[in-house]
Amino acid sequence: MSWGTELWDQFDNLEKHTQWGIDMLEKYIKFVKERTEIELSYAKQLRNLSKKYQPRKNSKEEEEYRYTACKAFLSTLNEMNDYAGQHEVISENMTSQITVDLMRYVQELKQERKSNFHDGRKAQQHIETCWKQLESSKRRFERDCKEADRAQQYFEKMDADINVTKADVEKARQQAQLRHQMAEDSKAEYSSTLQRFNQEQWEYYHTHVPNIFQKIQEMEERRIVRIGESMKTYAEADRQVIPIIGKCLDGIVKAAESIDQKNDSQLVIEAYKSGFEPPGDIEFEDYTQPMKRTVSDNSLSSAKEGKPELKFGGKSRGKLWPFIKKNKLMSLLTSPHQPPPPPPASASPSAVPNGPQSPKQQKEPLSHRFNEFMTSKPKIHCFRSLKRGGATPEDFSNLPPEQRRKKLQQKVDDLNKEIQKETDQRDAITKMKDVYLKNPQMGDPASLDHKLAEVTQNIEKLRLETQKFEAWLAEVEGRLPARSEQSRRQSGMYDGQTQQPVTNCAQDRESSPDGSYTEEQSQESELKVLATDFDDEFDDEEPLPAIGTCKALYTFEGQNEGTISVVEGEMLSVIEEDKGDGWTRIRRNEDEEGYVPTSYVEVYLDKNAKGAKTYI
Repeated sequence: MSWGTELWDQFDNLEKHTQWGIDMLEKYIKFVKERTEIELSYAKQLRNLSKKYQPRKNSKEEEEYRYTACKAFLSTLNEMNDYAGQHEVISENMTSQITVDLMRYVQELKQERKSNFHDGRKAQQHIETCWKQLESSKRRFERDCKEADRAQQYFEKMDADINVTKADVEKARQQAQLRHQMAEDSKAEYSSTLQRFNQEQWEYYHTHVPNIFQKIQEMEERRIVRIGESMKTYAEADRQVIPIIGKCLDGIVKAAESIDQKNDSQLVIEAYKSGFEPPGDIEFEDYTQPMKRTVSDNSLSSAKEGKPELKFGGKSRGKLWPFIKKNKLMSLLTSPHQPPPPPPASASPSAVPNGPQSPKQQKEPLSHRFNEFMTSKPKIHCFRSLKRGGATPEDFSNLPPEQRRKKLQQKVDDLNKEIQKETDQRDAITKMKDVYLKNPQMGDPASLDHKLAEVTQNIEKLRLETQKFEAWLAEVEGRLPARSEQSRRQSGMYDGQTQQPVTNCAQDRESSPDGSYTEEQSQESELKVLATDFDDEFDDEEPLPAIGTCKALYTFEGQNEGTISVVEGEMLSVIEEDKGDGWTRIRRNEDEEGYVPTSYVEVYLDKNAKGAKTYI
């Protein structure tokens, strides 16, 4: 099978076909080039996507990546970044191994094709020239033969005419002979040209054309083989990165399998645990028996006779409890909620006529629950306001106990790192100073004294700061007893938080980004106006009246906040009887009051006193 023998007369069609083959190769090159651009664009988009969802430094998002699910997502982003890198490798391999190589080959192919068809056209032109020479020789031979024949006929005519002179006849005879000689010469030239043309034609169709077409055939076959090899390289470029892409996908699967829901749940506890104990049960208040409740135990719904519900309105003066002064409010807020201690073992519970035993489960009056609501809710809201730009206390006293402990621990760790950093710097300066002392030509040792003193001073400041935060941390963890200063600070914190958050709530309502009114803001507005209706009616509160007396049966050491110490046999005034939680509120000398276990005292109630219960 050879184009030279089978397609000897299809020169023009072969020229068109080889041009189509080059166009096809250029089309494939364009396809691969666009594929590499797509791979680069895809890799760029994957990298941008991975970068877009990376956690921002020093932001809340960075803290969220403590959770295993977020860590797995971060690993997925990193794996996708590597995945994008493999697509860049595909693009680079296709560009270097296919596009560049084929573009260079196309230029060589065009040059070779041009050379082959140039030789073919040159052979065509040569055979056409030979053909034209043959045609010219043939026409001249034909013309000379006709001229010789006319000259012979003219001579014969002259020779037969008796009227023609002999000279004219001789002249005609010579002309006829000349024409015959010219015809013979033309015949010989035509024969020679014909033989030469036949030879050239045979060589053209049996030697030149087959050789040229064979070269063109080989060129075309090389092009076909080359495009096939390029397609294999195209597939190999993808296959080479499949193992690495598989590893990337395996990394994503491994990250997904590392998600631990229990660990995430524990992290949520650590992040938001307040450290407070849940409130106890609310005491059942029986209104079927005729009684008069003390002023301090009035519920919110019966704060004013004839006024079934609070009307929110008016100007707040910072008072949250209508019947108690601020100095007594803290006593109520800090009243002991834990069950009272049992009486000494030597005494029988029956010795106390009206002192019920402490309940097994804590029961809090509604007033205590209301007090907790009045103090805890503004505190949480104020913490939200502080995050909006307010000043945060240095000891993080605005946070719940557990969160405060974590913040203090983190602060201590940061200070220790700073101390270690400054210590390393001091050691380096000290070593440099020793080097200067041993080799004065390297530097002046005195030049380092100022820097050394500065670093030492910084270390001392950091240590004092660390001690301060460690002391606060120890108090939170219960390693040190609460100091009076700490109590005063807490008292001031409560006192300030019963006033400031009310104002902050209104400010937060006005400064809300979208102006919406949420449930939280609704609660805040309720807190803001709780004390409003009472301010104008209870400006001058009177001390709680005594509703009876009591005798201390045992000695009690009031160590907790809100309790009072009593001595066995001491007589005291009762200002609030036991409401079911095992504690009785008493007063000593009109200026000292607190709670004692009901089982430690014998109570004598005044039946005529307001709020006293009648025991049958």
